[in-house]
Amino acid sequence: MIYKHRHQPSELPILGSLHTRMNLSSENKKYYYSLKKGWKGELLFDSFAKELTCDCLILNNLLLSSNNTAFQIDSLIITAETIFIYEVKNFAGDYYYESEKFYNMRGMEILNPLHQLNRTASLLRSMLSKQGFNLPMECKVIFINESFTLYQAPINDTVIYPTQIRKYFHKLNAIPSKSTKRHRLLAEKLLELQLDDFLIKPNMPSYQYVQLQKGISCAKCHSLSVHENGRKCICTICKHEELTESAVVRAAKEFKLLFPNEKMTTGIVHDWCSIVESKRRIKYILYKKFQCRWKDTLALLRMKQYLTNSTPVRLAYIEK
Repeated sequence: MIYKHRHQPSELPILGSLHTRMNLSSENKKYYYSLKKGWKGELLFDSFAKELTCDCLILNNLLLSSNNTAFQIDSLIITAETIFIYEVKNFAGDYYYESEKFYNMRGMEILNPLHQLNRTASLLRSMLSKQGFNLPMECKVIFINESFTLYQAPINDTVIYPTQIRKYFHKLNAIPSKSTKRHRLLAEKLLELQLDDFLIKPNMPSYQYVQLQKGISCAKCHSLSVHENGRKCICTICKHEELTESAVVRAAKEFKLLFPNEKMTTGIVHDWCSIVESKRRIKYILYKKFQCRWKDTLALLRMKQYLTNSTPVRLAYIEK
């Protein structure tokens, strides 16, 4: 049973949009690619975890604190007798292990996930002990990417390699498990102790509306090489087609994501989309798909006049 669902990191769609519309610094690009890769790896882990049939409680993306130290858990599974902690790594390509260290094939040392996991387990154990929970723990590093190879790999049952994942979850299913009220109290306590994720967010790149390239991004390849053709928007790179209405709605939501404090008006969305010539078409889509911020009857009447007669009234929209 999934007790806490996994949510996409809030900064990922923002960085994705900025990556399309401006030149990110090398540091911001590196962080974006790392975040995107990690998210894909966690989703792949979830595709295995959802096949679990044993009686267990699954909590994803926990951000906790112990002894004034924040730590994050990719996934945690509570069974009748054991708490399983998972560190999911979406490494791709060839690596090697030497003197308890991980290296890529260029000889660059990377953070040892085993050390990272041991730290997490120690902090969690201390935190739960203070709350009166003392279940045994098992820690696992899951290398989720099937293209991952680790040369000189240590014999260590803490590490699960890509070819072992299905077998591991099948084995987990065979463990007799019956969750009780006590287990659910533990899950609730972990949710209660969660930190607000903004407390450890890295510095995001600064940006202004005038800096960003305008247009509608392709829903498939995410480029801005999209043009309007009748009722469709077509990408000149991957040839993906999308109804103009759907594309405008996506673009409007993207604008609101990047500028949450700005009013979303017909004029601003028309400028933001850029490729849709008809301002009236933008107006119709916003009226159909979003809710006008004005609530009183007179305002609604004036809005209808605006839609039909182009009465100069500035309207702002929010999501329904």
